[in-house]
Amino acid sequence: METQIRLLSTKKLSDNQKQLLLSANFAVEEADFIKVVNKSFHLKDINDYLIFTSQNAVESVLENERIAEIKTRKCFCVGEKTRALLEQNGFEVIVSSDYASELASIICNQYLKSSFTFFCGNLRRDILPDSLQLAEVVFEEIEVYETVLTPHKAADDLNGILFFSPSGVQSFLKTNTIRDEVCFSIGGTTAKALRGITNKVIIANQPNIESTIIKSIEFFNKI
Repeated sequence: METQIRLLSTKKLSDNQKQLLLSANFAVEEADFIKVVNKSFHLKDINDYLIFTSQNAVESVLENERIAEIKTRKCFCVGEKTRALLEQNGFEVIVSSDYASELASIICNQYLKSSFTFFCGNLRRDILPDSLQLAEVVFEEIEVYETVLTPHKAADDLNGILFFSPSGVQSFLKTNTIRDEVCFSIGGTTAKALRGITNKVIIANQPNIESTIIKSIEFFNKI
């Protein structure tokens, strides 16, 4: 590449993640456009199974005073990293999927008579709880963390932007405008948040940070 590609990550990257971009000779800016704040919560009863759709929910639940009792229940989760975090901390995961819609389908088709405790954040997507409600699955939703927007001013000469959540998109747009930059999205829900704002959206092959980074490298190396 004759000119260096300049990328913004709307989430601080790990050293290994950032090295992927530096090794491709990209210039990288990074900032956390959202902040996660754990919330204390009280459990009356714990249902048959637990549902986690993010690592943030796991982190918050691990701080609960009844964690030993909570761990006696088996888990359903979204995302390979959420599964890994649960298992590292002694939970047993019996069902995991890449997307909430897939998990909802499994529960509604195979676990209709079971009850669930769904740990989530204040900006959780509707698809899972709406599907469970429609199928008359018994579940309790408990808000265990809050997502706070933390906007930053981005540089004007970016070639691409990495987005990892709809709230990250929302935060970016509070202080910035998307012009000709190519937007790389971790998944379909995040891509949907960019609809009507830009047509230059490329979705990662897998819903994780590394896949989003690799997609950006592949794209610019083809130019």
